[in-house]
Amino acid sequence: MEFLNYYIDESYTPSDSDLIALFRVEASKSVPFREAVAKVASESSNGTWTELTTMKPYIIKLCAKAFYIKKPWVKIAYPLELFEEGNMSQILSSIAGNIFGMKAVRKLRLEDVYWPIEIIKWFKGPKYGINGVRDILKVYDRPILASVPKPKVGLTTDEFTEVAYEIWKGGVDLVKDDENLTSLSFNRFEERVKKMLRLRDKVENETGERKGYLVNISAPYREMIKRAKLVSELGGEFVMVDILTVGWSALQSLRDELEDLGLAIHAHRAFHAAFTRDPRHGMSMKVVAEISRIIGVDHIHVGTVVGKLEAKRVEVETLIRICREDGSSENMKLKFLKKNWNGLKPILPVSSGGLHPGLIPDIIRLFGKDLIIQVGGGVAGHPDGLYAGAKAFRDSVEATLEGIPLEDKARESIELKHALEHWGYLHPI
Repeated sequence: MEFLNYYIDESYTPSDSDLIALFRVEASKSVPFREAVAKVASESSNGTWTELTTMKPYIIKLCAKAFYIKKPWVKIAYPLELFEEGNMSQILSSIAGNIFGMKAVRKLRLEDVYWPIEIIKWFKGPKYGINGVRDILKVYDRPILASVPKPKVGLTTDEFTEVAYEIWKGGVDLVKDDENLTSLSFNRFEERVKKMLRLRDKVENETGERKGYLVNISAPYREMIKRAKLVSELGGEFVMVDILTVGWSALQSLRDELEDLGLAIHAHRAFHAAFTRDPRHGMSMKVVAEISRIIGVDHIHVGTVVGKLEAKRVEVETLIRICREDGSSENMKLKFLKKNWNGLKPILPVSSGGLHPGLIPDIIRLFGKDLIIQVGGGVAGHPDGLYAGAKAFRDSVEATLEGIPLEDKARESIELKHALEHWGYLHPI
C-alpha cells in the first residue's frame, strides 16, 4: 500500500493557506497506527482504499498530508484547492465526512481546526456580534439576561405571552423560545410572534428598558425565510435557529438572507452532544462554535460547567475564547490550534441549562460580563412565581457585579432570599 505514503509527510511545513485539522485517532486492532492515519488523510482528501491509475503528479500535490503524529494526536494539512469557495457543507464533507465510518479506525475525533484567512474571507461572519447586540438592547455594563417560558412546550399562545410578560417585567432582557417550540397546534408561530412583539413594546414602555424576543424560526428552509420576514416586518430584532438540526447549508443561506432583514442570529446547539460528547469520537464543540462564528451567528450556547448539561470547565473556557477573541496561538495542552479570525466580530457565548440565582456568581466568575445568561427553570420554578423568579435572577447578577455576597443582597431582596432558600447553591444533574 505504498500509495498511502502520499498522505504522510512529517517533514512537511504547512503553508499559510492550508487548512489544518487536529484529529484524535484510534486505529482498529488489525491496522497499524500510521496506516490508519494515512487512510484518514486519504479518505478526507483525494484518495480511496486502493491505488489509482488516474492519480497524476499534479493531483498528488493535492493530497492531504499528516505532518504531526504523536499518538493518538495527528495534524493533517489540506491544500486550499480541495475546498469550494464559500461552501461550508463541502468543507465538512471533506474533513468530517466518510472518515468517521472507516473500518481502519476504531475511534476518530475531529478536535480542532486552523482556518486559513483565505477560507474565512469566503464567509460573512456575524452581522452584529457583541457590540451590535448590546446596541440593540442598550445593555452595556452587565451580562444580558434571558429566560425561556416553561414548560418548554404545552403553553398556549396566550399562556406563553402571559409568562413572557412577567419575565420581562421582572428585569430579564430576552425571552426565548425553547429549541422544540416552533409552530405547534396549540401555539402557532404567526400568532405567537405577533402577540409577543406587541407585548415587548408594552413592557418597554412600562419599564423604560429595551426588551427582545428570540423567536425560533427553525423549519424547512423556505419556511424559515417566510418566518424571518414576518419577524422583521413586525419589528423584531432577533431570530433563533437550531443550527445543527437545520444544517450548515441552511444556516449559511439564512445568514445571507438576514443581512437585509436586519436580524441577529441566536444559535441553539440542540443535537450537538450526539457527536461532541464522546471525547474519543465525533467532532468537538470547539469546531461547531468556530464554524458558527465564521458563517455568522451572533450568540451561541456553550454550556455552564455548573448546570444540568455535561461540560468540562476547560471546554467551556476554550469555547469562550473561540467566541470572543480575535486571535490566539496554538495550545496543544488544550488541543487548540492557532486562530486568526481576520477581524470577524466577536460573538456572545450563552450560558444555559439548569441555572438559578444561586449559581450566577459561578457563571460570572467564569465568563465575565460579555455573555448571555439564560435561566429557565430557575425563573419559572421560583416559589413566588415568574416575576419573583426574574427579579431574583436580576438581583443576583447585580449583587455579583457589585461584589456583594448573595446572602447580603437577599436581606433587601425578598425574591432572592426565597430563591436561595429554595435552591441554595445546588448544581443540578
